[in-house]
Amino acid sequence: MVAIAVTAVAGAVPPPPKGKAVTVATTPPPTRTRRQLLAAVATASTLRAAAASAAVPEFAEIPGSGGVKALDRREGSGEVPVEGDEVAIHYYGRLAAKQGWRFDSTYDHKDEIGDPMPFVFIIGSGKVIPGIEAAVKSMRVGGLRRVIIPPSQGYQNTSQEPIPPNFFDRQRLFTTIFNPTRLANGEGSTLGTLIFDIELISIRQHS
Repeated sequence: MVAIAVTAVAGAVPPPPKGKAVTVATTPPPTRTRRQLLAAVATASTLRAAAASAAVPEFAEIPGSGGVKALDRREGSGEVPVEGDEVAIHYYGRLAAKQGWRFDSTYDHKDEIGDPMPFVFIIGSGKVIPGIEAAVKSMRVGGLRRVIIPPSQGYQNTSQEPIPPNFFDRQRLFTTIFNPTRLANGEGSTLGTLIFDIELISIRQHS
């Protein structure tokens, strides 16, 4: 029988003797105090709130507009219109009252071949409600903007445009905004607030 010599390697740990349990020393994980846990939760909540607020765009008041607030959904290009320019826009018009009822849209106005007809007006003509003109004056062609128009910059009478072509929509709009009973009750700020989504299609400069 040939004996095989086993040479111990320097630095190696010999196996434990048979029959003896090996105890491995471990350090328990550090535990957090209640104060540390609450602080961590508060920090996480703050970070989530900050991220959410950063992701949600906000309306900004248009300078000199009388309180019209705008949110640009898409930036246009080129020059902004000036006094005397003829502009063409598409829009959706809604009342803040009546659960955001949509009272008019140029996309529903069709020409003889069925294409949507834009609404055309001249800047400074006084043809449209002030809030729309204030919004368009700082837009560029191709831009898309949502505006909130307070009653003071909305309809002051039934001749201001844009006017819904449908009789029933027109009646519902004006009987809501100019409801004498509700106006007497101080509800004017609710009744007359308008929301418009406006797309600037073209600008024809005055000569």
